[in-house]
Formats: sequence, C-alpha cells, structure tokens
Amino acid sequence: MKKQRAFLKWAGGKYELVDTIKQYLPEGDQLIEPFVGAGSVFLNTNYKSYILADINNDLIELFNLLKTNPDQFINDLKLLFNSQNNNSDAYYQLRDVFNASQDQYLRSLLFVYLNRHCYNGLCRYNNSGLFNVPFGRYNTIYFPEKELYFFAEKAQTAKFICAPYQDVMKKAKRNSVIYCDPPYLSANEATGFTAYYSNNFGFEEHKRLSQLAEKIAYKNDIPVLVSNHYTDYTKTLYNKAYYLHRTEIRRSISCAGEGRKKIDEILALYKKP
Repeated sequence: MKKQRAFLKWAGGKYELVDTIKQYLPEGDQLIEPFVGAGSVFLNTNYKSYILADINNDLIELFNLLKTNPDQFINDLKLLFNSQNNNSDAYYQLRDVFNASQDQYLRSLLFVYLNRHCYNGLCRYNNSGLFNVPFGRYNTIYFPEKELYFFAEKAQTAKFICAPYQDVMKKAKRNSVIYCDPPYLSANEATGFTAYYSNNFGFEEHKRLSQLAEKIAYKNDIPVLVSNHYTDYTKTLYNKAYYLHRTEIRRSISCAGEGRKKIDEILALYKKP
C-alpha cells in the first residue's frame, strides 16, 4: 500500500516513521490516538474504527467539517490558495481574521491556509490563544486536494474529539489499541517542543502518561504504543514497557534553522506478554 501524506504540515509528524510504527502496533478492532496531530498513523493503518483526539479545538473542528462536507469545504478552501495570498501582507491580514473570528467554518478554512503558508508549518498560539507563527516565504504553495479527499473518505471510520489524553485513553475497550505521540521531550533533555496549544507537556506529564499506559496495558489488557525521543530519561521512563525499539528518523522541521538532521526515537510497547 502506498504511503499517504497528511494534508497538514505538522511538527513531529509521523509520515517518515509510519512503516516502523506499524510493525509494533498490535492488531485490534479500533485504534485510539489521544495526540492525533495531522493523522499520518491514522491515514496509513487499517483498523475498523478510530477514536482520534487532540486538545487543539481548531484541529478537531477542521477534521469534523472535512469529514461532514468535503466537496464544499475543499472548493471553498481552494479560493484561499492563490498567488495574491502568498505574500506577507495577505498572510498577516488573514492571520488577524483567523484570530478575531468565532466562526468555526471560517477558522477551519484559515487554519489550513495558515498551516501551508506559515513558517515550517508550525502550529503555535500565544498565551492569549492567538495563532502567532510568522509568514513562511515559500515561492510556491502546494494545494493538497487529493490528500484532503483521502482524509475525508477515511474519516468516515473515525470519531474526532477534543479532549485531554487521560479521558481519551480511558475510552479504550477490549480489542482497542492505543497509540500515543505526545509532544516530545527534547533530545538533550534541557529544552524542546513541550509547549503545544495552551498546554505544557513537561517531565511530570510524560511520567503520568507512561504510568497510565502501564496501567491500561497490564491491568486492562489493552496494548499501548508510545513514541518519544530516545534519551537516557526516556529509557528509564519506559522501563516497564514490554518492548523498547530504537530507530532513527530524519526531521525536517527545526526551529533552530538546522534543516534536516537525524534524530534517535524510541517506541515503547506496553502489552501483556
């Protein structure tokens, strides 16, 4: 099966790692993703049903609108993707419209526009909840029409919810499988992409997540797979996992402007032996 790309750019997206992830995802009837992001794992697996969640309400509303009315949404979105809107003045005007709007349909359209035109496809909000990523300055902008339609079709098997990961993981039943892709701890353990949306995902939150994964897997017999950077801390953090796999991935989004570089990642599988 040909790998499917998400229609959104996403920091920490799993497109490059999805074949490896699939090797360690157990079989089941339903896949639950509490940190769905752009949805690369969802798009490239074949479970009967999905529960896909995120704490970013803009993301979940976008997915629900695309699922419900793909033709109109994609046609309306296409109007924003033109050469006149690929400049800094237009970008900042449309970013202001997004930040001021309470209309979820308009916000969803603009969310995709901002994602494809902003710097490195980052999704970042300030403390007031305003999207604040600067203009990306791309010569050409790709309109992801076929990726949008593929997502909309596959979304018919999915339920999208905006909720904290703890609530989402507790929805798992027998024959469910959980895949967690939280905001990563940094490779040097000092800094990193731990702030996302209005939430801060630091050391304590990662510890709570690992404890919940352990409980759900070993007490409820529901397997949980977790991704993170490979560090001394994460090796210790996931030491009660059934299996740890170390892999290397080339990352293309870098705030430090370092471009693509190889990073070691860890996959921790919790399941009963």
